[in-house]
Amino acid sequence: MPCKGISLFFIVIFVPSKSELQNTRIMKKVADYRKLLGVDKTVELKELKTIYRNLMKEWHPDKFNDNETAKLEAEEKSKEFIEAYNFLISIAPETLESFKEEYLHTITNASLIDYQYKARVLEVKYSDGSVYEYFDVPNNIYNKLLNSDVPGRFVRRNISGAFVYRKTANPASE
Repeated sequence: MPCKGISLFFIVIFVPSKSELQNTRIMKKVADYRKLLGVDKTVELKELKTIYRNLMKEWHPDKFNDNETAKLEAEEKSKEFIEAYNFLISIAPETLESFKEEYLHTITNASLIDYQYKARVLEVKYSDGSVYEYFDVPNNIYNKLLNSDVPGRFVRRNISGAFVYRKTANPASE
């Protein structure tokens, strides 16, 4: 028989895992880069390049030769703009499309020689010297990769095309 006048309250506290926090940081980094350059995720490469160039002109350290403090600030801002721009162009759909044939050739013909996983970013190295980073890869997918008999095939079937990626190293020239 239920007791009258007694109420039970349950408080559920969500504590994100370390990898969820790291993933949030990566996605926040992308958002911060977009905010720094004043763009949204629909920006096209041509527009991104124009915005970047205008910011670099505005904040070029040589414009602040008479004020050392402002010059140092401009140098830091310029470095931030360069980092943001380079990262955003590397994951832009137009960039990925322009290298799609090369990417497909690499993942189809080159052997996977090494991979590393940190903060939900999977870095995959291929025998032709190409290196790709895949973002927001869940732990369970990485664990399946670890247990896979043929990691290269697993990457082709389960990771390539399923996650945002960028190329971080080019094949060694012959």
